[in-house]
Amino acid sequence: MRAKSQPAAVIVQQGKVLDFIDGQTQREETPEEYVRQEIAKSLVREYGYPKNDIAVEFTLRLGTRKPRADLVIFTADAEHVQEVSNIIVECKAQSVKSSDRKEGVGQLHSYLSACPNTAYGMWTNGLERFCYRKVIKAGQILYEEIPDLPSFGQTDEDAERPRFDQLKPATSDALLFAFRRCHNYIAGNQGLQKPEAFWELLKLIVCKIHDERDSPEVEFFAAANERSGINGPLKVKARLDKLFGEVRKDYPAIFPSNEAIALNPPVLAYLVSQLQMYSLLESDVDVKGHAYEEIVGANLRGDRGEFFTPRNICNMAVAMLEPEEGKLTLDPACGTGGFLIAAMNRVIEKIRAAEIERWKGDVERAEPKIRDRIAKYAGACIVGLDFNPNLVKASKMNMVMNNDGAGGLYQANSLSSPATWEESLRGRELFGTVDLIFTNPPFGSKIPIDDPAILEKFDLGHAWSYDKEADTWTKTANIQKSQPPEILFIERCVQFLKPGTGRVAMVLPDGILGSPGLGYVREWILTHTRVLASVDLHPDTFQPSVSVQTSVLVLERKTEQEIALEQAAGRKNDYNVFMAVANHVGHDKRGNRTYVRDKKGNEIVEELEEGTKEYENGKPIYKKQKTQRKVVDDNTQQIAQAFRKWLSEQD
Repeated sequence: MRAKSQPAAVIVQQGKVLDFIDGQTQREETPEEYVRQEIAKSLVREYGYPKNDIAVEFTLRLGTRKPRADLVIFTADAEHVQEVSNIIVECKAQSVKSSDRKEGVGQLHSYLSACPNTAYGMWTNGLERFCYRKVIKAGQILYEEIPDLPSFGQTDEDAERPRFDQLKPATSDALLFAFRRCHNYIAGNQGLQKPEAFWELLKLIVCKIHDERDSPEVEFFAAANERSGINGPLKVKARLDKLFGEVRKDYPAIFPSNEAIALNPPVLAYLVSQLQMYSLLESDVDVKGHAYEEIVGANLRGDRGEFFTPRNICNMAVAMLEPEEGKLTLDPACGTGGFLIAAMNRVIEKIRAAEIERWKGDVERAEPKIRDRIAKYAGACIVGLDFNPNLVKASKMNMVMNNDGAGGLYQANSLSSPATWEESLRGRELFGTVDLIFTNPPFGSKIPIDDPAILEKFDLGHAWSYDKEADTWTKTANIQKSQPPEILFIERCVQFLKPGTGRVAMVLPDGILGSPGLGYVREWILTHTRVLASVDLHPDTFQPSVSVQTSVLVLERKTEQEIALEQAAGRKNDYNVFMAVANHVGHDKRGNRTYVRDKKGNEIVEELEEGTKEYENGKPIYKKQKTQRKVVDDNTQQIAQAFRKWLSEQD
């Protein structure tokens, strides 16, 4: 929910980062600074502290020493002096451990002890985070570990058990930090390997979403006194076991009836404390998607050519073909569901905007209608298949986190005979009925399809002969020994599409479009489809996972009549094809973000408005706040816009 305004005239020097708090100071772009800026964003956007009450690198007086605290929050509207500091936050690079004698938690404690009126502190390196409340007992200063810092205006009592109207959407990389922190904590304290730790984390994420959606009051929380001892963590576990029992009933296709949360109570209490302050339902889909896909990619990336499509490429393809309510949308190699979620959320944005306009801005009255329309659309129009059962499970959870739709995801081999599919999938009768397909099928010669029973069902599973003089290809009766899966996926996708109107956007290796030996594939494509667009992707698109040259090919299925008329004429009809090059994809070969720069190499920052959801008198309202953000060097959305304009101009 973002609307751009005119870019501000702000230039950030190379190697610098613009300070989020004052919007002017340019600081050295270091790993520590990255953590500090993310925490600063979180303090303002999620905790609600005004920028003018926060100081960066504030000088403290500790006897003869004058160290600088990373972030200090002062009494509202007060002068920035040590005597009225309320919260001190210390940020470190990920390489610094909390146990470090000089820069660890002990450093924060020394700062708190030197500030009599400072009640709270946080220490974090992004991967670890510790929050403390300073208490004085019998004249001795103690540091009581608490789940989280209080939000602006929040009482200690409120912080113990948050209310739903106090939960904040995650912004920037805050959720990514939290997921990493939780995943690493499970692996380090539960004795699980990282893939097993990943599945336990996903259970908690789904419990959190269920709690936000269905509980009358917050059950997903761990109070400060529940983090220690024996009884406290057991209380947290009892609440989470109850939530997970309800989740199993709601999502039997994801969780068997005998599955349980396999985490020790103290570990569980810590994890809940790290997630409880966020509203996952209200968090931006890109924020959730980035966090989820990174943690999924680190644990489920397989050896079957499974390279998950970057979110910007998913969004580009979806924007090109524009899904709508009532249009059946399919991904026959859905992976973690990136394409389907992008398509679903694009439609959801339209539904939400239409209903809020219908109810003249009354969000509370519009919400039930929005949920009803979303549920009907997701259940009827979103379908995903994947051969990997773990990816199907992960994609279902991803769907749950991103507005549901998990019921349309199936574990199945898209290339095999439908007779081998489960009955509920066969009942959907996909062949010749699908409006839109978005997919990035597994590809490569290392994972060939060599089953004759599969190959014989495809034109492209047969051998083809080439007439050099006539420059034509002809299918023979012989079966290929094997075929890379992406070639068969082309044909299967076209089989799924509605004749005459059905369209597919497919990521394919460039060899299919240019290799002389694959001329028969191109012949088949030109015979059975109209090529609408070919978008050449940058070689770094799938980095740092893999270096491969790919394109997005957009096709529209011809009718049998159209094919017959061209065959009778002895030639294929001429038409225009949209072509583009995505030479800027927002990251380099190491996966680091790239930004738009001026002629001197300095980064450009734009001013924009962000929509935030708040509550007044118990009712949700939407507000806008201005912020600044570096301009990501990515032209994929411009390509999508240019394609839509081009398409509207065609006969």
